[in-house]
Amino acid sequence: TTMDKNQEYEYGGLLINGFAMLFFTFILIPVLIILCIIEGGEENLLLSAGGTAVLSILFIFGCVGYFTQEPNEARVMIFFGKYKGTCRRVGYFWMNPFMTRRKLSLRMRNMDIEPIKVNDKIGNPVLIGMVLVWRIKDTYRAVFDIDSASLGATGTGVSSAALEKFVRIQSDAALREVTGHYAYDESDGNSEELTLRDGGSEINELLERKINDRLAMAGMEVVEARLNYLAYAPEIAAVMLRRQQATAIISAREKIVEGAVSMVDMALKRIEADGVVKLDEEKKATMVSNLLVVLCADEPAQPVLNAGN
Repeated sequence: TTMDKNQEYEYGGLLINGFAMLFFTFILIPVLIILCIIEGGEENLLLSAGGTAVLSILFIFGCVGYFTQEPNEARVMIFFGKYKGTCRRVGYFWMNPFMTRRKLSLRMRNMDIEPIKVNDKIGNPVLIGMVLVWRIKDTYRAVFDIDSASLGATGTGVSSAALEKFVRIQSDAALREVTGHYAYDESDGNSEELTLRDGGSEINELLERKINDRLAMAGMEVVEARLNYLAYAPEIAAVMLRRQQATAIISAREKIVEGAVSMVDMALKRIEADGVVKLDEEKKATMVSNLLVVLCADEPAQPVLNAGN
């Protein structure tokens, strides 16, 4: 069956239980070598030497094919440059020593992306960082589609440092893209607009999806991505703090005025309904003014008693 070269598949070649091969390598072959030497003797020296040489080669050949594989590990099998599949079986095995085995960890890895300076939707510079959990999903792409040398790795084959650097670069690009689509905080009183500060799970889900789109080409996936740092850049932090304080003061004033007007209206209606005193329009205006001053003042109002004429 012809397989897509860009898709991994399970290794189906020779894979023997390692403990069974221990008996063959370290017991059976040495016994056969001793028998060849004893039975051949001087009379059949050529046969004895030839058998011993062949068995010795088999012994050496058998000694170098053992490997142990733990859970959440995989080995990419390559036979003289040709991809033969990925072995995910757990245990102690022996296989063809001429088969190149590139070991990969499929375990989840944690990465902390340092805060970077990015402009948000309205152009304000912000510092934003995140933490993500990622792992290898497609071993074929992770081994053959990434050029480790271009990422600063040395030697041949896949490098854990190269994979981490690839993830860091792509995550940085995705973080910049997501940040550019949203404002840091609400602007112009638009409380329904999704922002970086209040987005929460929506921003994290979008960030995770964007990173996965970028890492899929290299056979990796992000399990979780979350913002762990968000602040205005130092050059505008003080100005934006004053802006936030002013917005908070205005919002608080609106609530105070709304409550004061409600209380004044209730007081006038109660006085009129109970017949406490009859007020003309001028006295009502004076009373409304005095009540609003008392209720809306930052500091307690000083009473002034009218002793009359």
